[in-house]
Amino acid sequence: MDDEPLKDWAERRDAKIGRLRAVPVVSGDTPGDGPRGAHLRPDAPRVIERWNGYAWEPHAFTANLAETKAILYPTATATATSEPPPAGSKPKPLGSGTGKHRKPPAPR
Repeated sequence: MDDEPLKDWAERRDAKIGRLRAVPVVSGDTPGDGPRGAHLRPDAPRVIERWNGYAWEPHAFTANLAETKAILYPTATATATSEPPPAGSKPKPLGSGTGKHRKPPAPR
């Protein structure tokens, strides 16, 4: 078995420090009521946890999925709220070609 040098392992571990994750706050009273896909309960509160190199520690608390995404993906929300294209711009027309996604030419 090939052993990885300790220096390489430490660099990989340190690169993950500061990573964030969201964990939904749900009650565990009913079987099957644990954490699920984020899209299933978008209004459920969530805890944002931060990796410190050894364990996940609480970092923030959000009220819903929209707030959570704003914290976890700040660049995605910035581009989603950017200005729409100018009113005079036209979409690019399809180029010529015979790819699978193209309709065959109509018979004459």
